[in-house]
Amino acid sequence: MIHLPDLIQDLGFILITAAIVTLIFKKLGQPVVLGYLIAGFLLGPHVPFMPNVQDTNSVKVWAEIGVIILLFGLGLEFSFKKLARVGKSASITAVFEVAFMLSIGFIAGKVVGWSSMDSLFLGGILSISSTTIIVRAFDELGLKGKQFVALVFGVLVVEDIVAILLLVLLSTMAISKTLSGTELVFSSFRLGFFLVLWFVVGIYLLPLLLQKIRKLLNDETTLVVSLGLCLLMVMIATKVGFSPALGAFVMGSLLAETKEGTRIEHLVTPVRDLFSAVFFVSIGMLIDPRILIDYAPQVLFITILTIVGKLVSTTIGALVSGSSLRHSVQAGMSLAQIGEFSFIIATLGVSLKVTSDFLYPIAVAVSAITTFTTPYLIRSSDTFYQWLEKRLPEPFLKGLERYQKAVQGEDRSMIVTKLLFQAYGLRILLNTILVIAVFLFSKNLLLPFLKQLFEDSTWINLALAISAAVLTVPFFWAISFGAPSIKLNEQNRVRVERLSLGVQVARSAYALLLGAASVNILISINSLTGMAIFTGLFVSVIAGRFSEKIYGRLEKRFMKNLENNIESIDLKSQVPTLAPWDSGLADFVVNPNSQLVGMSLQQSRLKENFGVTVALVQRGEESVSAPDRNWILMPHDRVYIIGSEDQLLSAKIALENPRADVTSSETLQSFGLLPIQLLENSYYAGKIIRDSGLREAISGLIVGIERAGQRILSPDSALTLAPGDLLWVVGDIEKIKNIRGK
Repeated sequence: MIHLPDLIQDLGFILITAAIVTLIFKKLGQPVVLGYLIAGFLLGPHVPFMPNVQDTNSVKVWAEIGVIILLFGLGLEFSFKKLARVGKSASITAVFEVAFMLSIGFIAGKVVGWSSMDSLFLGGILSISSTTIIVRAFDELGLKGKQFVALVFGVLVVEDIVAILLLVLLSTMAISKTLSGTELVFSSFRLGFFLVLWFVVGIYLLPLLLQKIRKLLNDETTLVVSLGLCLLMVMIATKVGFSPALGAFVMGSLLAETKEGTRIEHLVTPVRDLFSAVFFVSIGMLIDPRILIDYAPQVLFITILTIVGKLVSTTIGALVSGSSLRHSVQAGMSLAQIGEFSFIIATLGVSLKVTSDFLYPIAVAVSAITTFTTPYLIRSSDTFYQWLEKRLPEPFLKGLERYQKAVQGEDRSMIVTKLLFQAYGLRILLNTILVIAVFLFSKNLLLPFLKQLFEDSTWINLALAISAAVLTVPFFWAISFGAPSIKLNEQNRVRVERLSLGVQVARSAYALLLGAASVNILISINSLTGMAIFTGLFVSVIAGRFSEKIYGRLEKRFMKNLENNIESIDLKSQVPTLAPWDSGLADFVVNPNSQLVGMSLQQSRLKENFGVTVALVQRGEESVSAPDRNWILMPHDRVYIIGSEDQLLSAKIALENPRADVTSSETLQSFGLLPIQLLENSYYAGKIIRDSGLREAISGLIVGIERAGQRILSPDSALTLAPGDLLWVVGDIEKIKNIRGK
């Protein structure tokens, strides 16, 4: 008789049960993740009338793979570029929210009489919102075009990075039972060091690798290569002392920056969904109804604390970062839940045996309840904002508006320290990390390997020190003599030139100290040999012209990969914001069944009916900026329009837009939204818009004007431009930059 392994039988029960339960939840319009948790509960040891999982250890391994694939998929969705686009606002919001919830969670745990370790882990569990639940809720509610979604996604990325740091710190505390300030600083520095290192090396190497093998990449090989790279990064992260989840997330983020990122994300999605199902089902198996009954008051208390605490902390954090009240409230209500990272933190406490048995099922119960409430909170967020706005004092609202405008406005009087950091600091920081990485790699990996290979190991340290010094000469040159890494305007350029002598002395002194410390990693700098290597290193830096050429080629390749490696640009996902206005740029595809098909733009009355402005139309390979009123709308035209969220939503309904991917083209890559400040002697000042020639000069149009504190959206073509006007224009980016100041 053929014996069927328990694992296969268990997976069969898991997937069949999950399929039935999730289909029911889908039919009822409930989150699928909640269905997975219920399926796991039914298959767990606490439900006697259902088939139970036998090989629990193997299922746990599958669940760990599920966490890895889940985080890999999240990395593919939230790249470093997306984080950079909302980095300041998202970082402030996320850090404030995490710190607030960590504190509130710890206090709440102590209030109900839990131990310090249980209370600390509770704070960590409540700190991190669920990316999976939010993304699925946005998909199901059709909200990915909303402007506040960009802020939410940015917060989620920062939260994921903070969660990795929390895992490191909680692990350390669980083992040592203490946490010193020095330990916290060291762990944070170590995490930041490796994240920057992986980002720089990954951006440089991955696009080059994929370009070399592109002809060999079909769907099958692309999937295998991407998952292989994911697991390779998991092994590297684990090797240097971080969690596998961090490695998976980082590799996903790096692959998202390549030309194959969108394709990889599409191919990985089914695999991610499969393993995610196993992960969430395994979480549900740990739900003990007796514990939930015994701790029902605590579950209810923590659930309310989670929803209210995250709403308040996220809203305040977003307001502090300069977001509008509307977007802050919407973000707060979107992030009011816990999810996959909370499970991972709870699992850490269980595996290290430092938390009580009741904490894990309570965390799962709170997650299940907040998962259920999330779609309703998101759906009602705008209604709640309108209710709140009517009840807030008018002076308070005006103060918020002034604060938001001040935070979002340009800093024209840049302080010297900020100017110097922008000019030199980032380059020095990145090259410092590369130098340290080369010497540490030589000591920790190459040195032990070579000593095992060769019996006579006296020469190995010397050889590695010389090799590392030679490899890092271009990086030391960039630290010592590299030009400013940003283009400066005339005023700031003069300020930097005045400081050039002091800056050069400081950079050279720093490079000398870094060189001595780096050489000392492999060979004593106090020895004659060490001093010889150190001297040779800096003679090469100062006298060797090859350093500048080599570094120039390296930096050029890196910047090319960073700026031009995405073939398709999703303008809708970027949703550029019009300064402090609640307006943005979005694209929709004209449905063949739309009532607007065959109409000219004038006949469609898009501007009159919905208040939107058509900025660009793409038809096949043809892209037309600022089409005139006689342009005929045809099926499958991609129309880029400017308007507020409500206006864009109304226009979307009229166009009956089915979601589609944006096809790349040079025209779209150079098309964007930028401001132009009209000076006193500006060529365009005093001219009527339609006669100014600005439309032809930028291959676009004016979509908004800021004048003396007033905002004019979609200005009339008969309006006269005045000195001091801040024009918001859509058109060819290079042409716009060329006419600034005219």
